[in-house]
Parts: sequence; C-alpha cells; structure tokens
Amino acid sequence: MYQIEEPTYFIYLILIPVLFAVFLVVFWWKKRTQKKFANELLLNKLSPEKSTFKSFLKIIVFLIGLAFLIVSLTNPKMGTKLETVKRQGVDIVFALDVSKSMLAEDIAPNRLAKAKQIISKIIDKLGSDRIGIIIYAGNAYPLLPITTDHGAAKMFLQSANPNMVSSQGTAINEAIKLATTYYNNDEQTNRFLFIISDGEDHQEDASSAIAQATKDGIKTYTIAVGTEKGGPIPIKYKGVLEGYKKDSKGEVVITKMHPETLQNIASEGKGKYIVGNKTQETIDYVEDLLVKADKSEFETKQFSDYKDQFQWFIAFGLLFLIADALMFEKKTKWIQKLNLFNNK
Repeated sequence: MYQIEEPTYFIYLILIPVLFAVFLVVFWWKKRTQKKFANELLLNKLSPEKSTFKSFLKIIVFLIGLAFLIVSLTNPKMGTKLETVKRQGVDIVFALDVSKSMLAEDIAPNRLAKAKQIISKIIDKLGSDRIGIIIYAGNAYPLLPITTDHGAAKMFLQSANPNMVSSQGTAINEAIKLATTYYNNDEQTNRFLFIISDGEDHQEDASSAIAQATKDGIKTYTIAVGTEKGGPIPIKYKGVLEGYKKDSKGEVVITKMHPETLQNIASEGKGKYIVGNKTQETIDYVEDLLVKADKSEFETKQFSDYKDQFQWFIAFGLLFLIADALMFEKKTKWIQKLNLFNNK
C-alpha cells in the first residue's frame, strides 16, 4: 500500500521528453556542421575516440537520474503494516426502493430523491457504525457491502436509479433476504434494516423473510415516502419532461403511497413505521434510535505507519547523475582492446 503526498510534481516529468528532443536537435546540428567542415574520413582521423553510442548513453543516464529526483519531490510513502482498530457501533442496512413509481413528484423533488436525502443525512449523523446499501425493484441487488466507509456509501447512494435494476416491480421479499446476508459479525447484538419505499406493488408476502430476519436479530423499520393522493410518473430525457407513464388504455398512471404494506412489515419486524416526508423529523427519530442502541465492539483493519520513501529516489537519482558526470563521450578502451568486430 502506498501514498503519493504531492502528485502535482509529476508534471515536471514532461521535462524528460523535452530535454531528449533538445539533445536530438543539437546532435543533428553538430553532425550537419561537422560535415560542412570536413568529410567523414577526416573527422574520424581528427577525433578517433569519439563515440556516438556513449553520447546517447550519457543523455539516457542523465534523464533517468532526473526522473528519480522529480519522483522524489512527490514524496512517495509506503504502508508498512496492517493495523487492527477497534470500533464501537451498530450494523445498519438500507434497502432502497428504486422502482419507477419512486420517480413520482408528489413530494419534492421526487420520492427517490427524498429517500436518498434521508439516507444521506442519516449517514452524516453516524459515528463508527457499519452501513450497507441494497437497491430493489423487480429484483434486489447489493449496491454497497457493509462497511465503515461512510464517504463511499454516500457516493454509491447518489448513483442509485431505476435503470440499475433489470425488471420493474417491488421485490421486497428478495431485498429482505439479501439484507440478512450483510450482517457478517456474529457478535453484533444490534442489527437494523431500514426499508425506504412508497409501498406500491408490494404484492408478494414478506412474512417468511421478515420472520427469518427477526430470528437473526434484525429489527426492521420502514420509511414511507410519497402521498396517499399520489401523482403521475414523469418520463424524462436528459432532464426534459417528455410526458407521463400511461397504462394499456392510454390513461396516465397515478401512483399512490401504500402505508399498509410498510406498516405490516415494520410490525412483523419488531421495528416501527415512519412517514419520511418530513426529512428532519425522520432523521431526528432515527438518530435518537441509534444513539440509544447498545454499541458492539468490532475490529477493522487499515494500513498505518506510512513512511517517507523519497530518500531512495534521491539516492538513485544522484547515483545516475554521478555516473553521467564520470562518463566520457570517448570510446571505452577495454572494449576497443577486445576488438569485437575484427578491426585492424
């Protein structure tokens, strides 16, 4: 594991190809000027030990040394050990309904955006608690495994949309079953599942899934978004409204929030049904709930003790520069003595 403290210094690496290009131009200019002065045979007699290969070798060694010095400016750091950190918290899984009915705008800006806002603000209130996110419509999918990285959770949350799920519907039963696999700490005594949905199209019976979740020590809370009056489902392209979803008869579909289903799930899950249209009230209730919950201690591992490694790059850089300074552009005598090419 490594870190780069000052990556902006990498911009200076552009000097490497620039200097090499300058060298080629100067080399070509020298050759051209020498040919004007005398022919090649006379030049070889005037400077018999001149080596073209050594000229190129010197510039390459110099540029490698310069590259090492530039990299040293970025101050590379290396993680030397994996440290176990003990934390206290609860395990929380959010199951977010991303069916197209969640795009209804009967609450501003729409049901899905309101649900994301609620989850995001709850995450902001958490301490060392672990969180996971599931999305579901016709099927349930893991969006984020359970983790203590709250920043990553918020990033993945913002990407959730109906297009991420292959089929429409509301597979609440599948979402609950998937949620039970998230709680991988057997010693955790407080496990919370928050289902955020409008409750529409929950046709399947979730009783068996809820019973198993409750048996596993999971308390299930439901947060309802939307209104019972309902609203149409907008069809948009690049943010521009093109119309509203219609049924087979050509009539505009009105989607309504169904509290009964969510109330039953919360009741069977030993949790509580919450109306989430008032964001702050919902957040305050969940925060109070989690603050009062007993915190279990768990362990996480992270790289620690990052040590500066720039000195190695400086050392190699200076080594190459010294080698360049000690290297002459003359042919190497011991290689000449070998007479590899049978020259007389």
